[in-house]
Amino acid sequence: MSSPEAVNRLVVFADTCGSGQMNIAAKRRTREGMYEAFAKAFASVGVNEGEMHQEDRGDGILAALDPGVPSSLMVGRWLSTLYESLREHNTVSATRLRMRVAMHMGPVVDDGKGLVGRAVDVTCRLCDSEEAKATIARADGSDLLHVVSDWLYANVVAEGGRYIEPDHYRQVRVENKEADELAWFRVPGLPGPPMTVPPPARRAGGGVPAAGPGPLEPAAQHGPGHQVPGTKNQFNVAGDSLYFEGGRFENFTGIRKDRPQTGGSEA
Repeated sequence: MSSPEAVNRLVVFADTCGSGQMNIAAKRRTREGMYEAFAKAFASVGVNEGEMHQEDRGDGILAALDPGVPSSLMVGRWLSTLYESLREHNTVSATRLRMRVAMHMGPVVDDGKGLVGRAVDVTCRLCDSEEAKATIARADGSDLLHVVSDWLYANVVAEGGRYIEPDHYRQVRVENKEADELAWFRVPGLPGPPMTVPPPARRAGGGVPAAGPGPLEPAAQHGPGHQVPGTKNQFNVAGDSLYFEGGRFENFTGIRKDRPQTGGSEA
């Protein structure tokens, strides 16, 4: 799949939970189980080695799919097969295998040594985020957390389909020093993930973001006059400086006293 040009691909990053506390024997068992589960999942959607790039990340796997592979298969049958494979592994293995799996789509370059692109960075950050780790920790009886980017949810997951359960995802804002992304979390087998933080404010007209060619900046997403959480919007009314924050107008005094009052409208 090596290409000098960036190609729009679905990126998948998976990470094993709690591997840092395992001894070498346990790590080997979980790695074997992880690769076996991934192999079964790719086989279930008919994806062969020539249709994907897959590289080892120690206790995880990074993959990018050929553009011809439908993303709906990956968030549907592929994920369902992965989940069942993890459950099957855990019924016979002495070491429980639990995973976080994130997906995003965007331009990716395979430079012959690995994958390069912001889509790779975003996918890895979503998977490794504190919000994702806290959510799977709270879902102690579950073996898998699925995380998708806001764009992928709007354009693929929200459309539904076989094995896809849009209503079982919950929106989360993932923030760290390098990222501020909206994402959607799902724990297969549960009606919703056990959230550690309340979801971001829903957009007017519903909670599903509009479909489009890719993630938008906050101002472009919401349009003029919308207040992005954590900020305050400023307006000027008759010369006054007016702020809207926390659902209230602040610093508004009405008509400025230093303005001349007239009985009629200004020309």
